[in-house]
Amino acid sequence: MVTPPRADDVDALLRSPARWAVVGLSDNTARAAYGVSAYLQRLGHTIVPVHPAAATVHGARGYRTLSDLPEPPDVVDVFVNSARAGAVVDEAVAVGARAVWLQLGVHADDAVARARAAGVVVVQDACPAIEGRARDLG
Repeated sequence: MVTPPRADDVDALLRSPARWAVVGLSDNTARAAYGVSAYLQRLGHTIVPVHPAAATVHGARGYRTLSDLPEPPDVVDVFVNSARAGAVVDEAVAVGARAVWLQLGVHADDAVARARAAGVVVVQDACPAIEGRARDLG
């Protein structure tokens, strides 16, 4: 069962400048990750593209995996399908992320439970751009 995101978790993640690793972000402008990551930058967050192609996106250097990052991200934003999301959530916990955000339609209930048990804040089945605009953040 999917637990709805807690409003205070969403607010804290969107309002406090943080380093967001965006898994699945490429230079493909037609993909949702491209627009959402630009939105996060406008809010003052630093974005880090994480994609097997490791492209530079929005001026930010890309990395192939979360494990390749030089320092732990604050938030891992998951733009992969649900079948791959659990492994990404587990990797986010392993690298020391303090929060994981799974995009609309992305579900990984078992991995979410493991992440929460490890003390990681999790938002599932939500979009930061939609949530931010609903809070008049821009």
